[in-house]
Amino acid sequence: MHKKHNFGAGPCILPSSVMEQAAQAVINWGGMGLSILEVSHRSPEFEDVVLKTQLLVRELLSVPDHYSVLFLQGGASTQFAMVPMNFLRAGEKAAYLDTGYFAQKAIKEARLFGEVEIVASSKDKDYAYIPDLFNIDNESVYIHYTSNNTIEGTEIFDFSATGVPLICDMSSDIFSRKINVNDFDLIYAGAQKNMGPAGMTLVIAKNEFLNQAKKEIPSMLDYRVFRDNMSMYNTPPVFSIYVAMLNLLWLKDQGGVSGIEERNIEKARLLYAEIDRNPLFYGTADVAHRSRMNVTFLAVNKDVEAEFLKFAADEGIVGIKGYRTVGGFRASLYNALPLSSVEVLVNAMASFEKIYSEKTVLELE
Repeated sequence: MHKKHNFGAGPCILPSSVMEQAAQAVINWGGMGLSILEVSHRSPEFEDVVLKTQLLVRELLSVPDHYSVLFLQGGASTQFAMVPMNFLRAGEKAAYLDTGYFAQKAIKEARLFGEVEIVASSKDKDYAYIPDLFNIDNESVYIHYTSNNTIEGTEIFDFSATGVPLICDMSSDIFSRKINVNDFDLIYAGAQKNMGPAGMTLVIAKNEFLNQAKKEIPSMLDYRVFRDNMSMYNTPPVFSIYVAMLNLLWLKDQGGVSGIEERNIEKARLLYAEIDRNPLFYGTADVAHRSRMNVTFLAVNKDVEAEFLKFAADEGIVGIKGYRTVGGFRASLYNALPLSSVEVLVNAMASFEKIYSEKTVLELE
């Protein structure tokens, strides 16, 4: 079967070499006569996988020694509650930047634990931009950002000093571009965009910040418990961690984060250029805040939208239908998506424009 051009927003596309290695490990991992799905997580072989994956995260993102690298379960959605459960006490206040659907979900969970101040919101323009002028109360225990908004197609590229601890949900752009980890007190990211399969959540946190967490927290929701137990307080998501290791090794071979960022910029530029050129489509996000990972755009009318979705499917293009509450189109350009797939989409848009224009002329005659 011909491999589809997968623009799905998540789970992410994975490199074919990673898929092949993972498939082999499911049958017989490293010649052990055991599947990676059945090997003990306490075995020296798997402990080595966890250590290697942590070291790869540190190397690829230049994580300082005074930060911990954790592998948790529950996805980023669990982190929406776990962050305030650890750091927001009753009577205290946390600041949140409201940039879309997932930022709103984080705000909803935080309100269960303390006061939440929305310091700025782009709701007034359907989250088409990133607010960049706002004040933060120095008494806030932290400020929370969502770096990339998968539904709205916006991304934060500048993380200025805030004066309070900075927590960031980087689920959909982690490892896609260079960041300065020192700018953050805690980063969390669901793995299923640029790191690996669903089932694991990456947390990178400053140890000094973790030590300030509340004392009475259930063990499974306490960052310090996982830090002190090498992310193996309980049975970890073995397969997800293993495939993440393979994927990070692949990323390292691609020139690391710097190398992949150059390609991600090229892919995004190519697609946005066609959206801006083609009279049948238009972008939804403010140009200055356009996401490199999730390109959102609309058709000039519903008929064009339906016809292009069918046209694209016939070209082997999948995953471009917009989020159910938004409609239109969303093309996700995660790390493993090759430039050639973006070229196929761009060519399909141009070909569709020609066919649709010719059809319209005939209908008018």
